[in-house]
Amino acid sequence: MKKLINISNITLTILLYIILLFVIVLIFSSKLTGEDTNLFGYQLKSVLSGSMEPNIKTGSIIAINSDIDKEKLREGDVIAFSEDGSVITHRIVEILKEEQYITKGDANNANDLNPVPAESIIGKYSGFTVPFVGYILSFTPSNYGIILFFIIPGVILVIHSFVLFWRVIQYVGQSEKNNEG
Repeated sequence: MKKLINISNITLTILLYIILLFVIVLIFSSKLTGEDTNLFGYQLKSVLSGSMEPNIKTGSIIAINSDIDKEKLREGDVIAFSEDGSVITHRIVEILKEEQYITKGDANNANDLNPVPAESIIGKYSGFTVPFVGYILSFTPSNYGIILFFIIPGVILVIHSFVLFWRVIQYVGQSEKNNEG
């Protein structure tokens, strides 16, 4: 039983270090390039409004395929586009000849006022959604989010590492005493 607990402690520690390293790499890469993090051609976006409910819930994260041929977009496709510094995810309801798209949120009564030019399109919704995680991603950059998700786990990992290190030192010291006696 004790061996199983030790193995689970080591596994958990390694897993936490891997997750921490992965998050740090993602944050630094997005901050250094000034762009959104792009994993395997997909960007993760937080859904901050209910305009696409019930299909896409507020507070979800969605995967946007940023590697698309904009000429192959069709009515009914859900796209993410940039408008006035915000990212909006709405459904294409009409395609105009000038490479512009009329969009509408599924929960909205009317089409969006401005047509979306092709150059404003970030990508196409892939269908991948994780509910509620968007709330966490939106909270993470705040001061409290940094404390909760980075500083506290980092301190816990450091303390855990010292405890493990101390146990190893005690175990080695105990083994040497047993061998002498």
